[in-house]
Amino acid sequence: KSDNEQQQLIKEYESLLENDPENYDQIEIITNKITELEAWEYEYKIKNILDRLDVHHLDQQIKTLSGGQKKRLALAELLISDPELFVLDEPTNHLDIETIEWLESFLTTGNKTILLVTHDRYFLDNVCNEILEIDQQKIFPYQGNYSYYLEKRAEREAADQVRYQKNSNLLKKELEWMRRMPQARSTKSKSRIDAFYDLQSRTQNNGQKEQLDLSIKSARQGNKILEIDHLFKSFNQTTIINDFNYVFKKGDRIGLAGKNGTGKSTLLNLLTGELQPDAGSIIVGETTSIGYYRQSGLKFDDSERVIDTIKNVAEFITMADGKLLSASQLLTQFLFPPKKQHGFISNLSGGEKKRLQLLMILIKNPNFLILDEPTNDLDTDTLNVLEDFLTNFSGVIILVSHDRYLIDKLTEQLFIFTQNGHLQIYNGNYTDFRLEEVASKQVIKNSKTEKETAKPQVKANNFLQEKELLDVEKMIATLEKSIADLNLSLNNTSISTEELIDTSKTIQSQQKELDIYLEKWLLLSEL
Repeated sequence: KSDNEQQQLIKEYESLLENDPENYDQIEIITNKITELEAWEYEYKIKNILDRLDVHHLDQQIKTLSGGQKKRLALAELLISDPELFVLDEPTNHLDIETIEWLESFLTTGNKTILLVTHDRYFLDNVCNEILEIDQQKIFPYQGNYSYYLEKRAEREAADQVRYQKNSNLLKKELEWMRRMPQARSTKSKSRIDAFYDLQSRTQNNGQKEQLDLSIKSARQGNKILEIDHLFKSFNQTTIINDFNYVFKKGDRIGLAGKNGTGKSTLLNLLTGELQPDAGSIIVGETTSIGYYRQSGLKFDDSERVIDTIKNVAEFITMADGKLLSASQLLTQFLFPPKKQHGFISNLSGGEKKRLQLLMILIKNPNFLILDEPTNDLDTDTLNVLEDFLTNFSGVIILVSHDRYLIDKLTEQLFIFTQNGHLQIYNGNYTDFRLEEVASKQVIKNSKTEKETAKPQVKANNFLQEKELLDVEKMIATLEKSIADLNLSLNNTSISTEELIDTSKTIQSQQKELDIYLEKWLLLSEL
């Protein structure tokens, strides 16, 4: 049966309730069909996916949507269609952290086959059990998560380096032979020549990888860095920032957390002076030099050459060790070879433009870095180098990112956007915050479970509410039994480590699903 038939039955049912509520025979016929086709579950699944991905205003024309809205709509369409193979290209871009955690739960529930490209390390760890690395036109498979992949890749690269060294030594000997070789070539020498060129090719392709170098000097920072005093900002009578105060200290490393649209970018634009507050003040210290890495990217002149873009800012740049580098040398360290340097910006890929944007910010020697989604469009190797640079950066960092791994690694404090423009200051990283939040929700859930045990008989306002309530209660009972059975299986002494991990993940996933149904049951029971 098609999805359209399920939706059509729901529409017929709702139309009957509205226009002919006393036609009990027809209502019963349609209700039985709906139950048979599991249309209630299908309807709830669609509403839940659209709500979680913040897809609303379904009558809006697609051409009027922003890039992020289009991406969420495409993701919703894929999840609703429930294909045999989920193909996902950077699905976490344009999603807030809470939505990413829900998506993880959705993808790991059931037996889904997934082909995924992502730079989000936690997402990769939680969703995937096999990783394929593409390197120098070859594919290397790794049976395990991201942590396992890193370990095994390091072993492979170490072995490659040993082979490279052996090949290099052999190549030197063969090169000597090629130089001494007489002009008259026998069949034997011809095969040796072919072997030489093959060895030369393999040696060139397996050398040490170029590494991005971000060791640029930052400006000296004074005692007064930046002060926020009773800050207010509203748009269209909606309060975004409500009486926020903070005095930045040396070495502050702060992550901004909150759902999309809560005001993270607004706060960044206020700090950089691109927006003016409605009330309050932001005082920037005399020695504070702000570098702002925008999610939207810098506006480059596509007709300009890459090297000229850098020279317009500085001909020479001071590195952390005091060494002076020319614009060309610095671009080389940022993995722009001479051909790219003298090429036009219009020929750069999205990731290369992001790398150039990062370089443009760093050559101004900032000591107060503001990073808005810096991981988008960067490859994993560049990300790792960026993380190392930021870990050793002596100035202040403010970070907005949906990459929980990055926030955990780089920040020690959070500004959390809550309701009505209020910001909560939390000392700790994102994982610390989530663990405390989950513990607090557990207390609330225990209280809900006590209410659920009583399960009062609720008179639904109409046939639809009553049916929904029964279906939700059925799902709660099913999930509670499944979780209880899975917990029992963990006590089995013969369970393997792999089974233990898989079972624990399933319990976690089903517990999240149960929480959703308990909240829905409470909502319906109050009607």
